Amino acid sequence: MKARYQYRFYPTAQQQVSLAQLFGCVRVVWNDALAFCKQSEKLPGYNKLAAMLTQLKRTEGRAWLADVSSVPLQQSLRQLDTAYKNFFESRNGKRKGKKVGSPKFKKKSNRQSATFANTAFKISDGEVKLAKIGNLKPIWSRELPSEPSSATVIKDCAGRYFLSFVVEVEPISINAKNQSIGIDLGLKTFAVMSNGDRVHSPESAKIDRKIRSRQRKLARQPKDSKRRDRTRTKIAKLHNQIADTRKDFLHKLSTKIVSENQTIVLEDLNVSGMVKNRRLARAISLQGWREFRNLCESKSEKLGREFTTINRWEPTSQVCSDCGFRWGKIDLSVRSVLCLNCGTEQDRDENAAKNIEMVGMGHRHDLKRTGSDRKTSLEASCCEPSRITAPSGR
Repeated sequence: MKARYQYRFYPTAQQQVSLAQLFGCVRVVWNDALAFCKQSEKLPGYNKLAAMLTQLKRTEGRAWLADVSSVPLQQSLRQLDTAYKNFFESRNGKRKGKKVGSPKFKKKSNRQSATFANTAFKISDGEVKLAKIGNLKPIWSRELPSEPSSATVIKDCAGRYFLSFVVEVEPISINAKNQSIGIDLGLKTFAVMSNGDRVHSPESAKIDRKIRSRQRKLARQPKDSKRRDRTRTKIAKLHNQIADTRKDFLHKLSTKIVSENQTIVLEDLNVSGMVKNRRLARAISLQGWREFRNLCESKSEKLGREFTTINRWEPTSQVCSDCGFRWGKIDLSVRSVLCLNCGTEQDRDENAAKNIEMVGMGHRHDLKRTGSDRKTSLEASCCEPSRITAPSGR
């Protein structure tokens, strides 16, 4: 299986100029090819776009494209061709997952990248030599498991530089401590496990307030001004601070869960629909539920684990995990429920996590148990002491 290894590096002043020239050429080639595709009645393939690039280099207005390596320019055309194929397959229903939009024009202020094939770069003595760029010295935080097939130079919105390599990795065999685990994701508590563990996401409210303040300042500044550009860079650095903290948290949590459990069960949440709620959109987006699911899925494949999801319509918080009695819908403010059938006091999130594990392992929580033929009752009210205990903080 393929994996991506990313390292940060600090280019010299001359290398920054060369990289800026490279990013500009890649961006211009992409935008020119995209404009040509939009004007064409039939989508041109990569061969026709490559012939167009050769003609562009011979014109006076685009002669400077020959000053950089031709490999990243060709890779940009391949990526555009792939983007269009993904768009049409997604529109025709041949591509699984979230709908993919049509390719868009690239901007100078957004994230910049240039991809080099294995013929245009070389790794030796801890340095990476890129064609017509020079030797770059990345910070090798970990060794590459195999020879990379491609290298991508990235400059993010905050001005940081990264080198990203695509390599082949072999599955790792590690004995799991537990057979399975169910995970219930939430807002105040990021994850509640079926074994009783609770994990809280890192706090980012203070940085979020700074972002809002500087975004208001950015809106008042005139466009194309140097002060506006400095403010935009500061906002990007704050966003990166939140994203890096969240990524570190999700990587550590997913690695711990996948390495200790043979089967990981999650609920298939409709995150794209949930963020349409304007009151919870920001809080949900900061959690990174989808990123956590992707990490668990990819690491499960790497370690030989089984990753599964259950239907989002499963009544995991409406059924007692001990006896299977269905008490019906309850308000979100109610965090603890007293089961009328078995008399067990169930924590809402921990009970849902146990039900997620049972359903994911093929054990229906409402079959062969008391009350399996019952229908969902009306929403419970907080004034029923025999059914619901006092609310507690999640």
